Amino acid sequence: MLALRLARGAHPLVLLRRLLVAAASAGTGFLLLAALGHAAAHPETATDSFVRLLWCAIPVAATAQLALSAARTDPASRPQRGMSAAGLGPARLTLIAATSTAVSCVLGSFFALLAFLALRGDLGGATATDSATQLLGAGHSLPLAGTLMLLAVVPLTAAATTAAVLRPRKDVRGSRRGARAATGAGEPLTATDSNSTRSSVPAALPWGITLTAAGLALETYVSRGPASADTLLPLPGRLIGSPPGVLAGWTLSALGLVLAGPGLAQLSGRLLAAGRPGAVRLLAGRVLQEESRRIGRPLGVLCAVASGTYAAVRVYEAAPTRPFGPLTGLGAALVLACVTASALTAALEARWARTHTTAALRRLGTPRSLLLRASALRVLALLVVLGPLTWGIAELAALPLLH
Repeated sequence: MLALRLARGAHPLVLLRRLLVAAASAGTGFLLLAALGHAAAHPETATDSFVRLLWCAIPVAATAQLALSAARTDPASRPQRGMSAAGLGPARLTLIAATSTAVSCVLGSFFALLAFLALRGDLGGATATDSATQLLGAGHSLPLAGTLMLLAVVPLTAAATTAAVLRPRKDVRGSRRGARAATGAGEPLTATDSNSTRSSVPAALPWGITLTAAGLALETYVSRGPASADTLLPLPGRLIGSPPGVLAGWTLSALGLVLAGPGLAQLSGRLLAAGRPGAVRLLAGRVLQEESRRIGRPLGVLCAVASGTYAAVRVYEAAPTRPFGPLTGLGAALVLACVTASALTAALEARWARTHTTAALRRLGTPRSLLLRASALRVLALLVVLGPLTWGIAELAALPLLH
Protein backbone atom coordinates (compact mmCIF):
# COMPACT_ATOMS: atom_id res chain seq x y z
CA MET A 1 0.00 0.00 0.00
CA LEU A 2 2.85 2.39 0.80
CA ALA A 3 4.42 1.65 -2.59
CA LEU A 4 1.16 2.56 -4.32
CA ARG A 5 0.88 5.83 -2.38
CA LEU A 6 4.45 6.75 -3.25
CA ALA A 7 3.69 6.02 -6.91
CA ARG A 8 0.67 8.34 -6.85
CA GLY A 9 2.73 11.26 -5.53
CA ALA A 10 5.82 10.65 -7.64
CA HIS A 11 7.42 13.14 -10.02
CA PRO A 12 6.21 12.94 -13.66
CA LEU A 13 9.69 11.84 -14.76
CA VAL A 14 9.59 8.98 -12.24
CA LEU A 15 6.15 7.99 -13.48
CA LEU A 16 7.46 8.06 -17.06
CA ARG A 17 10.25 5.64 -16.15
CA ARG A 18 7.75 3.32 -14.48
CA LEU A 19 5.53 3.46 -17.56
CA LEU A 20 8.56 2.50 -19.66
CA VAL A 21 9.12 -0.48 -17.36
CA ALA A 22 5.46 -1.45 -17.72
CA ALA A 23 5.68 -1.15 -21.52
CA ALA A 24 8.83 -3.29 -21.62
CA SER A 25 7.16 -5.86 -19.39
CA ALA A 26 4.14 -5.89 -21.72
CA GLY A 27 6.31 -6.52 -24.77
CA THR A 28 8.29 -9.28 -23.07
CA GLY A 29 5.13 -10.90 -21.70
CA PHE A 30 3.64 -10.87 -25.20
CA LEU A 31 6.70 -12.67 -26.58
CA LEU A 32 6.47 -15.30 -23.83
CA LEU A 33 2.78 -15.85 -24.53
CA ALA A 34 3.52 -16.08 -28.26
CA ALA A 35 5.98 -18.88 -27.55
CA LEU A 36 3.30 -20.63 -25.48
CA GLY A 37 0.71 -20.19 -28.24
CA HIS A 38 3.10 -21.62 -30.80
CA ALA A 39 3.68 -24.63 -28.58
CA ALA A 40 -0.09 -25.16 -28.17
CA ALA A 41 -0.71 -24.91 -31.92
CA HIS A 42 2.26 -27.01 -33.02
CA PRO A 43 2.74 -29.85 -30.51
CA GLU A 44 4.69 -31.84 -33.09
CA THR A 45 7.48 -29.19 -33.14
CA ALA A 46 8.16 -29.01 -29.43
CA THR A 47 11.86 -28.29 -29.99
CA ASP A 48 11.09 -25.21 -32.10
CA SER A 49 8.75 -23.90 -29.41
CA PHE A 50 11.36 -24.51 -26.75
CA VAL A 51 13.92 -22.55 -28.79
CA ARG A 52 11.47 -19.64 -29.08
CA LEU A 53 11.04 -19.69 -25.33
CA LEU A 54 14.80 -19.72 -24.75
CA TRP A 55 15.30 -16.69 -26.98
CA CYS A 56 12.81 -14.80 -24.79
CA ALA A 57 15.48 -14.81 -22.07
CA ILE A 58 17.19 -11.86 -23.79
CA PRO A 59 14.13 -9.53 -23.59
CA VAL A 60 13.55 -10.71 -20.02
CA ALA A 61 17.11 -9.72 -19.05
CA ALA A 62 16.81 -6.36 -20.84
CA THR A 63 13.52 -5.63 -19.06
CA ALA A 64 15.03 -6.54 -15.68
CA GLN A 65 17.95 -4.19 -16.33
CA LEU A 66 15.58 -1.35 -17.23
CA ALA A 67 13.51 -2.00 -14.10
CA LEU A 68 16.67 -1.93 -11.98
CA SER A 69 17.81 1.35 -13.55
CA ALA A 70 14.40 2.89 -12.88
CA ALA A 71 14.44 1.68 -9.27
CA ARG A 72 17.94 3.06 -8.63
CA THR A 73 16.87 6.57 -9.71
CA ASP A 74 13.57 6.49 -7.83
CA PRO A 75 13.64 9.04 -4.97
CA ALA A 76 11.36 6.77 -2.93
CA SER A 77 14.14 4.16 -2.68
CA ARG A 78 16.68 6.60 -1.18
CA PRO A 79 16.93 7.06 2.57
CA GLN A 80 15.74 10.48 3.73
CA ARG A 81 15.98 12.35 7.01
CA GLY A 82 13.82 10.83 9.72
CA MET A 83 12.71 7.82 7.70
CA SER A 84 14.66 5.33 9.82
CA ALA A 85 12.88 6.58 12.93
CA ALA A 86 9.57 5.92 11.17
CA GLY A 87 10.59 2.33 10.48
CA LEU A 88 11.69 2.93 6.88
CA GLY A 89 15.31 1.90 7.03
CA PRO A 90 17.45 0.72 4.10
CA ALA A 91 15.97 -2.79 4.19
CA ARG A 92 12.37 -1.54 4.13
CA LEU A 93 13.16 0.90 1.32
CA THR A 94 14.66 -1.93 -0.70
CA LEU A 95 11.46 -3.90 -0.19
CA ILE A 96 9.41 -0.89 -1.33
CA ALA A 97 11.55 -0.52 -4.45
CA ALA A 98 11.14 -4.21 -5.29
CA THR A 99 7.39 -4.00 -4.71
CA SER A 100 7.06 -0.93 -6.93
CA THR A 101 9.00 -2.71 -9.65
CA ALA A 102 6.78 -5.78 -9.37
CA VAL A 103 3.61 -3.65 -9.55
CA SER A 104 4.81 -1.92 -12.75
CA CYS A 105 5.72 -5.26 -14.34
CA VAL A 106 2.41 -6.88 -13.32
CA LEU A 107 0.58 -3.99 -14.97
CA GLY A 108 2.55 -4.56 -18.16
CA SER A 109 1.92 -8.31 -18.06
CA PHE A 110 -1.81 -7.66 -17.71
CA PHE A 111 -1.89 -5.51 -20.84
CA ALA A 112 0.24 -8.11 -22.65
CA LEU A 113 -2.38 -10.74 -21.84
CA LEU A 114 -5.19 -8.50 -23.10
CA ALA A 115 -3.36 -7.75 -26.36
CA PHE A 116 -2.48 -11.41 -26.87
CA LEU A 117 -6.06 -12.59 -26.35
CA ALA A 118 -7.43 -9.82 -28.57
CA LEU A 119 -5.11 -10.70 -31.46
CA ARG A 120 -6.03 -14.38 -31.10
CA GLY A 121 -9.74 -13.49 -31.26
CA ASP A 122 -10.43 -14.96 -27.82
CA LEU A 123 -12.14 -11.79 -26.57
CA GLY A 124 -14.78 -11.77 -29.30
CA GLY A 125 -15.13 -9.30 -32.13
CA ALA A 126 -12.76 -9.66 -35.09
CA THR A 127 -11.67 -13.10 -36.19
CA ALA A 128 -7.99 -13.96 -35.92
CA THR A 129 -5.99 -13.57 -39.12
CA ASP A 130 -3.87 -16.28 -40.71
CA SER A 131 -0.66 -14.74 -39.34
CA ALA A 132 -2.14 -14.65 -35.83
CA THR A 133 -3.13 -18.28 -36.19
CA GLN A 134 0.38 -19.24 -37.22
CA LEU A 135 2.34 -17.06 -34.79
CA LEU A 136 0.04 -16.96 -31.76
CA GLY A 137 -1.73 -20.30 -32.04
CA ALA A 138 -5.22 -18.86 -32.45
CA GLY A 139 -7.97 -21.45 -32.12
CA HIS A 140 -6.03 -23.58 -29.65
CA SER A 141 -6.62 -23.45 -25.92
CA LEU A 142 -3.81 -22.36 -23.64
CA PRO A 143 -2.97 -24.06 -20.33
CA LEU A 144 -3.92 -21.76 -17.47
CA ALA A 145 -0.96 -22.77 -15.29
CA GLY A 146 1.53 -22.20 -18.10
CA THR A 147 0.01 -18.81 -18.94
CA LEU A 148 0.17 -17.59 -15.35
CA MET A 149 3.67 -18.96 -14.91
CA LEU A 150 5.01 -17.16 -18.00
CA LEU A 151 3.25 -13.92 -17.06
CA ALA A 152 4.92 -14.07 -13.64
CA VAL A 153 8.43 -14.49 -15.07
CA VAL A 154 9.07 -10.80 -15.75
CA PRO A 155 7.65 -9.39 -12.46
CA LEU A 156 9.48 -11.96 -10.35
CA THR A 157 12.76 -11.57 -12.24
CA ALA A 158 12.67 -7.76 -12.12
CA ALA A 159 11.68 -7.63 -8.44
CA ALA A 160 14.32 -10.19 -7.44
CA THR A 161 17.01 -8.31 -9.40
CA THR A 162 16.03 -5.01 -7.80
CA ALA A 163 16.02 -6.48 -4.30
CA ALA A 164 19.37 -8.22 -4.81
CA VAL A 165 21.19 -5.17 -6.19
CA LEU A 166 19.68 -2.54 -3.89
CA ARG A 167 19.88 -4.58 -0.70
CA PRO A 168 21.78 -2.91 2.17
CA ARG A 169 25.45 -3.86 2.30
CA LYS A 170 28.24 -3.19 4.71
CA ASP A 171 31.29 -1.33 3.48
CA VAL A 172 34.84 -1.77 4.75
CA ARG A 173 34.16 0.52 7.67
CA GLY A 174 31.28 -1.69 8.87
CA SER A 175 28.46 0.80 8.26
CA ARG A 176 25.48 0.04 6.06
CA ARG A 177 25.51 1.48 2.61
CA GLY A 178 22.83 4.12 2.32
CA ALA A 179 23.31 5.46 5.84
CA ARG A 180 25.23 8.43 4.43
CA ALA A 181 22.13 9.47 2.54
CA ALA A 182 19.95 9.51 5.65
CA THR A 183 20.36 13.28 5.88
CA GLY A 184 18.28 13.73 2.74
CA ALA A 185 21.20 14.83 0.61
CA GLY A 186 22.62 13.06 -2.42
CA GLU A 187 25.34 10.41 -2.42
CA PRO A 188 28.40 12.05 -3.93
CA LEU A 189 31.47 9.88 -4.21
CA THR A 190 33.84 10.30 -1.31
CA ALA A 191 37.59 10.00 -1.47
CA THR A 192 37.37 6.37 -0.38
CA ASP A 193 34.77 5.63 -3.09
CA SER A 194 36.90 7.36 -5.71
CA ASN A 195 40.00 5.39 -4.76
CA SER A 196 38.08 2.11 -4.85
CA THR A 197 36.63 3.04 -8.23
CA ARG A 198 40.05 3.82 -9.67
CA SER A 199 41.45 0.54 -8.39
CA SER A 200 38.55 -1.76 -9.29
CA VAL A 201 37.41 -0.47 -12.67
CA PRO A 202 40.70 -0.92 -14.63
CA ALA A 203 41.12 -4.41 -13.14
CA ALA A 204 37.99 -5.60 -15.00
CA LEU A 205 39.12 -4.21 -18.35
CA PRO A 206 41.67 -6.97 -19.15
CA TRP A 207 39.12 -9.64 -18.25
CA GLY A 208 36.56 -8.04 -20.53
CA ILE A 209 39.03 -7.86 -23.39
CA THR A 210 39.98 -11.50 -22.79
CA LEU A 211 36.37 -12.68 -22.84
CA THR A 212 35.65 -10.74 -26.03
CA ALA A 213 38.71 -12.12 -27.78
CA ALA A 214 37.90 -15.64 -26.59
CA GLY A 215 34.34 -15.34 -27.89
CA LEU A 216 35.48 -14.16 -31.32
CA ALA A 217 38.09 -16.91 -31.49
CA LEU A 218 35.57 -19.58 -30.46
CA GLU A 219 33.07 -18.40 -33.07
CA THR A 220 35.74 -18.43 -35.79
CA TYR A 221 36.89 -21.90 -34.80
CA VAL A 222 33.49 -23.60 -34.62
CA SER A 223 32.14 -21.92 -37.76
CA ARG A 224 34.72 -23.77 -39.86
CA GLY A 225 33.32 -27.14 -38.82
CA PRO A 226 30.52 -29.01 -40.61
CA ALA A 227 27.06 -27.67 -39.86
CA SER A 228 24.37 -29.91 -38.43
CA ALA A 229 20.68 -29.36 -38.93
CA ASP A 230 19.79 -30.70 -35.49
CA THR A 231 21.38 -28.30 -33.06
CA LEU A 232 20.32 -27.26 -29.62
CA LEU A 233 19.77 -23.59 -30.52
CA PRO A 234 19.20 -23.20 -34.27
CA LEU A 235 19.40 -19.58 -35.38
CA PRO A 236 17.50 -17.87 -38.22
CA GLY A 237 18.66 -17.43 -41.78
CA ARG A 238 22.28 -18.19 -42.57
CA LEU A 239 22.72 -19.30 -38.96
CA ILE A 240 20.46 -22.34 -39.33
CA GLY A 241 22.48 -25.43 -38.63
CA SER A 242 25.32 -23.52 -37.03
CA PRO A 243 26.88 -25.31 -34.07
CA PRO A 244 26.05 -24.05 -30.54
CA GLY A 245 29.62 -22.75 -30.31
CA VAL A 246 28.60 -19.80 -32.52
CA LEU A 247 26.04 -18.73 -29.96
CA ALA A 248 28.56 -19.35 -27.16
CA GLY A 249 31.08 -17.13 -28.96
CA TRP A 250 28.54 -14.34 -29.31
CA THR A 251 27.64 -14.67 -25.64
CA LEU A 252 31.28 -14.47 -24.52
CA SER A 253 31.86 -11.42 -26.70
CA ALA A 254 28.79 -9.70 -25.24
CA LEU A 255 29.83 -10.52 -21.67
CA GLY A 256 33.30 -9.18 -22.42
CA LEU A 257 31.88 -5.86 -23.61
CA VAL A 258 29.66 -5.60 -20.53
CA LEU A 259 32.57 -6.37 -18.21
CA ALA A 260 34.90 -3.95 -19.98
CA GLY A 261 32.35 -1.11 -20.05
CA PRO A 262 33.44 0.65 -16.81
CA GLY A 263 37.10 0.33 -17.74
CA LEU A 264 36.49 1.74 -21.20
CA ALA A 265 34.56 4.66 -19.74
CA GLN A 266 37.38 5.43 -17.32
CA LEU A 267 39.91 5.05 -20.13
CA SER A 268 37.97 7.68 -22.08
CA GLY A 269 38.19 10.00 -19.09
CA ARG A 270 41.91 9.44 -18.73
CA LEU A 271 42.47 10.19 -22.40
CA LEU A 272 40.55 13.44 -22.00
CA ALA A 273 42.64 14.52 -19.02
CA ALA A 274 45.98 13.40 -20.50
CA GLY A 275 48.80 15.82 -21.15
CA ARG A 276 48.19 19.44 -20.18
CA PRO A 277 44.42 19.79 -20.42
CA GLY A 278 42.52 23.03 -20.19
CA ALA A 279 39.71 23.65 -17.75
CA VAL A 280 37.01 22.09 -19.94
CA ARG A 281 39.01 18.99 -20.84
CA LEU A 282 40.24 18.49 -17.26
CA LEU A 283 36.73 18.78 -15.83
CA ALA A 284 35.26 16.44 -18.46
CA GLY A 285 38.00 13.84 -17.95
CA ARG A 286 37.84 13.83 -14.15
CA VAL A 287 34.05 13.64 -14.07
CA LEU A 288 34.03 10.82 -16.61
CA GLN A 289 36.52 8.86 -14.50
CA GLU A 290 34.35 9.31 -11.41
CA GLU A 291 31.17 8.30 -13.26
CA SER A 292 32.70 5.27 -14.96
CA ARG A 293 31.35 2.91 -12.29
CA ARG A 294 27.77 4.15 -12.72
CA ILE A 295 27.53 4.53 -16.48
CA GLY A 296 30.11 1.97 -17.63
CA ARG A 297 28.06 -1.19 -17.21
CA PRO A 298 24.90 0.12 -18.98
CA LEU A 299 27.08 1.48 -21.77
CA GLY A 300 28.76 -1.91 -22.08
CA VAL A 301 25.36 -3.59 -22.39
CA LEU A 302 24.33 -1.03 -25.01
CA CYS A 303 27.51 -1.68 -27.00
CA ALA A 304 26.99 -5.45 -26.79
CA VAL A 305 23.40 -5.18 -28.05
CA ALA A 306 24.38 -2.74 -30.80
CA SER A 307 27.20 -5.04 -31.87
CA GLY A 308 24.93 -8.08 -31.99
CA THR A 309 22.24 -6.16 -33.86
CA TYR A 310 24.72 -4.94 -36.47
CA ALA A 311 26.10 -8.46 -36.96
CA ALA A 312 22.57 -9.89 -37.28
CA VAL A 313 21.67 -7.25 -39.88
CA ARG A 314 24.79 -8.10 -41.90
CA VAL A 315 23.92 -11.80 -41.84
CA TYR A 316 20.29 -11.01 -42.64
CA GLU A 317 21.27 -8.98 -45.72
CA ALA A 318 23.46 -11.80 -47.02
CA ALA A 319 20.84 -14.51 -46.41
CA PRO A 320 18.98 -15.83 -49.48
CA THR A 321 15.68 -15.80 -47.57
CA ARG A 322 14.03 -13.43 -45.13
CA PRO A 323 13.38 -15.59 -42.05
CA PHE A 324 12.84 -12.81 -39.52
CA GLY A 325 9.17 -12.33 -38.73
CA PRO A 326 7.25 -9.68 -36.79
CA LEU A 327 8.00 -11.29 -33.43
CA THR A 328 11.74 -11.15 -34.12
CA GLY A 329 11.44 -7.46 -34.96
CA LEU A 330 9.42 -6.85 -31.81
CA GLY A 331 12.02 -8.60 -29.67
CA ALA A 332 14.94 -6.71 -31.25
CA ALA A 333 13.19 -3.35 -30.91
CA LEU A 334 12.29 -4.15 -27.31
CA VAL A 335 15.86 -5.05 -26.35
CA LEU A 336 17.30 -1.97 -28.08
CA ALA A 337 14.77 0.31 -26.41
CA CYS A 338 15.42 -1.21 -22.97
CA VAL A 339 19.20 -0.95 -23.09
CA THR A 340 19.05 2.60 -24.51
CA ALA A 341 16.64 3.69 -21.80
CA SER A 342 18.86 2.02 -19.17
CA ALA A 343 21.91 3.93 -20.41
CA LEU A 344 20.01 7.23 -20.35
CA THR A 345 18.70 6.46 -16.86
CA ALA A 346 22.26 5.73 -15.67
CA ALA A 347 23.33 9.09 -17.08
CA LEU A 348 20.53 10.77 -15.12
CA GLU A 349 21.63 8.95 -11.98
CA ALA A 350 25.21 10.14 -12.50
CA ARG A 351 23.98 13.70 -13.00
CA TRP A 352 22.01 13.52 -9.77
CA ALA A 353 25.07 12.17 -7.91
CA ARG A 354 27.22 15.17 -8.89
CA THR A 355 24.58 17.75 -7.95
CA HIS A 356 26.65 19.06 -5.03
CA THR A 357 29.79 19.28 -7.16
CA THR A 358 27.94 21.23 -9.83
CA ALA A 359 26.45 23.57 -7.24
CA ALA A 360 29.91 24.18 -5.73
CA LEU A 361 31.34 25.00 -9.16
CA ARG A 362 28.51 27.43 -9.81
CA ARG A 363 29.14 29.17 -6.48
CA LEU A 364 32.78 29.56 -7.46
CA GLY A 365 31.71 31.44 -10.57
CA THR A 366 32.00 28.68 -13.18
CA PRO A 367 29.91 29.67 -16.22
CA ARG A 368 27.13 27.34 -17.27
CA SER A 369 28.51 27.25 -20.81
CA LEU A 370 31.70 25.61 -19.51
CA LEU A 371 29.71 22.86 -17.80
CA LEU A 372 27.72 22.27 -20.98
CA ARG A 373 30.89 22.06 -23.06
CA ALA A 374 32.35 19.59 -20.57
CA SER A 375 29.23 17.41 -20.85
CA ALA A 376 29.37 17.50 -24.65
CA LEU A 377 33.06 16.59 -24.53
CA ARG A 378 32.33 13.56 -22.34
CA VAL A 379 29.70 12.31 -24.79
CA LEU A 380 32.08 12.86 -27.71
CA ALA A 381 34.89 10.97 -25.95
CA LEU A 382 32.63 8.00 -25.28
CA LEU A 383 31.49 7.95 -28.91
CA VAL A 384 35.06 8.09 -30.17
CA VAL A 385 36.20 5.20 -27.94
CA LEU A 386 33.12 2.95 -27.92
CA GLY A 387 31.81 3.53 -31.45
CA PRO A 388 34.73 2.08 -33.47
CA LEU A 389 35.19 -0.69 -30.91
CA THR A 390 31.57 -1.77 -31.20
CA TRP A 391 31.70 -1.65 -35.00
CA GLY A 392 34.92 -3.67 -35.12
CA ILE A 393 33.60 -6.40 -32.82
CA ALA A 394 30.38 -6.59 -34.84
CA GLU A 395 32.31 -6.97 -38.08
CA LEU A 396 34.53 -9.68 -36.61
CA ALA A 397 31.49 -11.50 -35.20
CA ALA A 398 29.68 -11.50 -38.56
CA LEU A 399 32.73 -12.31 -40.69
CA PRO A 400 32.87 -16.10 -40.04
CA LEU A 401 29.18 -16.42 -40.88
CA LEU A 402 29.43 -14.51 -44.15
CA HIS A 403 32.37 -16.47 -45.62
